[in-house]
Amino acid sequence: MDSMNPLDPTDPTGPTDPTDPTDPTDPADPTAPTEPIDLPDLTGLTDSIDLTDSADLIRRSGFNPIDPVEDSRGEGNGEGGRDGAEDGLHIALVAPPWYDIPPKGYGGIESMTADLARGLMLRGHRVTLIGAGGGVDLRTYEKPPSERIGEAVPEMVHAAQAERYLDEIEADVIHDHSLAGPLGARGRGAPTIVTCHGEVTGEFGRFYRSLATTVSLVAISWAQRALASDLNWIGRVHNAVDVGTFPYRDRKDDWVLWLGRFSPDKGAHLAIEAARAAGRRILLAGKRTERAEQAYFDTHIAPLLGPGVEYLGEVGAEFKRELLSKAHCLVFPLQWEEPFGMIMIEAMACGTPVVALRRGSVPEVVVDGVTGFVRDSVQELPAAIEEAAGLDFAAVRAHAVRRFDVAMMARGYERVYRRAIARAQTCGRRHLLPLAR
Repeated sequence: MDSMNPLDPTDPTGPTDPTDPTDPTDPADPTAPTEPIDLPDLTGLTDSIDLTDSADLIRRSGFNPIDPVEDSRGEGNGEGGRDGAEDGLHIALVAPPWYDIPPKGYGGIESMTADLARGLMLRGHRVTLIGAGGGVDLRTYEKPPSERIGEAVPEMVHAAQAERYLDEIEADVIHDHSLAGPLGARGRGAPTIVTCHGEVTGEFGRFYRSLATTVSLVAISWAQRALASDLNWIGRVHNAVDVGTFPYRDRKDDWVLWLGRFSPDKGAHLAIEAARAAGRRILLAGKRTERAEQAYFDTHIAPLLGPGVEYLGEVGAEFKRELLSKAHCLVFPLQWEEPFGMIMIEAMACGTPVVALRRGSVPEVVVDGVTGFVRDSVQELPAAIEEAAGLDFAAVRAHAVRRFDVAMMARGYERVYRRAIARAQTCGRRHLLPLAR
């Protein structure tokens, strides 16, 4: 393995005097809110640039171009908290059982849930967070059963205990991020919202269809919803991060970064291939605790380690931010239709460009030629890696602030909650009506 310090600075590239990051050519998303959100540095930056191919994705997803959840004329759209007229809600958030809230290392859903809880409280809502380990209000496990991730029994124990807690509190709406938890939604006294964090096709699609109208589903990307447009969707809310916790650097090092879970779907072996073709050193960091992850690492990654290819292990939150802020770019060669990649917005929050393949939500998250490059083949990645040095890193950061900060996500979910509550009240019971197709 290369003995160099993985964070040793090299000749800097990129702009040294960033100017106004606003890009007036960014395409508009007609479904996005237009009023300012609660961040002091967003003045003049509220025009949406969510999608590079929005018309096609919206058409295939089955959305009305003016989604009632996002349109001020829509149903159940009252605002709560600091900038709204209605009282705050009591929201029960049910996290998965596998990691602390927030996680100490890996745990994208847990990290998103922690950020959402804070964002909702800042908007004047009361949040009761149910989960495992530290950082929650009501605990299903004293210590998260991380080593048993994927097993059915911990998921069932977690769901059963969470249901007991939900019976004891009076929530206006339940937002369930677990897998088994929604099975109890039919007997709940408040409407249940479920965010689909993973697949919505195959057996997962069958599961969500079987839940029918006992829950309302939230997509985390247009691309995800397009894969199963017949499900009982109530809206789309992109994931987000607390951008302020990610350091910005306008001078990048010369190495590239891959960070994630070791799986063929994540394409770490292809990131190595692209970095070598570009003549760049690559650092890899991520999780390989499950049997399949270790098998993939042993077979496809370990033989490639050596000069120019370094594995740093699974990194914590602080070191991850340091890596993301210093990297020349993040390489993200997805091999499946991933509904959302948190690592992309984390990199952009640091002003670091993302070089990715056109799969899943990538075209919604990365603005090609502005915050990174979206390519159709691995063979195109080396040239894109080199071009990343010419991007405006301040514009990359600004895109993350105005599109993927926690305030935006919290406001989106607030609207979803109020719509769900309004529907439950309209039908005279706490079950949701089928959505109009």
